Amino acid sequence: MLCVSKRLSLANSTAALAFAAGLVPMSSAVAATAAVAAAHELVPHRAVYDMKLGEMDEKSGIAGLNGRMVYDFSGSACDGYSVNFRFVTEFQNADGGSQVTDLQTTSFEEPQAESYQFLSKTFVDQELVEATRGTARLGQDSRTIELKEPAEKSLDIGREVLFPTEHLLSIMNAAEEGVPFVAADIYDGAETGEKVYATTTVIGAKAVSPVKEGAEGPDAPLAGMSYWPVTVAYFDPTEEEASGEIMPVYQLSFWLYENGISGNLKLDYGDFTIQGKMAALELYDEADCANP
Repeated sequence: MLCVSKRLSLANSTAALAFAAGLVPMSSAVAATAAVAAAHELVPHRAVYDMKLGEMDEKSGIAGLNGRMVYDFSGSACDGYSVNFRFVTEFQNADGGSQVTDLQTTSFEEPQAESYQFLSKTFVDQELVEATRGTARLGQDSRTIELKEPAEKSLDIGREVLFPTEHLLSIMNAAEEGVPFVAADIYDGAETGEKVYATTTVIGAKAVSPVKEGAEGPDAPLAGMSYWPVTVAYFDPTEEEASGEIMPVYQLSFWLYENGISGNLKLDYGDFTIQGKMAALELYDEADCANP
């Protein structure tokens, strides 16, 4: 899963945890990640989603929206996880103008989240407007980020901050244990590579896919599979309201299937939403990983 700024009108995210009401400390959640990976085999796959404008307020200034998101996930708990992600969106405003944004990211997360390499490029009307590249590593007392783009820089973030796949596995662990609310800080190299998002995740009751066995369509491989309805709110701790409250930058709702695939996407930016429907799904061969 995935996180993108409202300024670029996109979003990519996953989500995760510090348990509450039966609260487990975050350090315990991080330590358990390898065991979680063994319990939840994330299926290598390529998912394509058609994106369209959902609800909107007049103040949003958006008259229309359409796009496509491609999420390509591969790897294993033994070898690490690779993600190639692209999100192309065309916006029309009330004055008849239009703009195309194209977000392209690649990342690799080592087993047990020892390091996280990332490269992200954002184009607006085919012009490169932002590029971020770097590596985050797990140290003894913190996680260290070495940025190469947009400028060379080193910075430390908390040791308990989670990387994307580590975050996803933590959500799945919470879901299996019946924990309905979790919170965590996550780092995915978004924007200039210096931002850590605070997140809260609400996990609904486990359900079974409405797709019937033998059905045709892009989500046919998910027939009979269980999922959890999940909503993740992303907060920028630096954007505090005058009242002292921090409002979410956006919220991401989706069905999280037990194999790590996501469906029924909804991105909520407050004054408009984007709906995502699966258009294609290809499952890759799973790597042999007997001893994660």
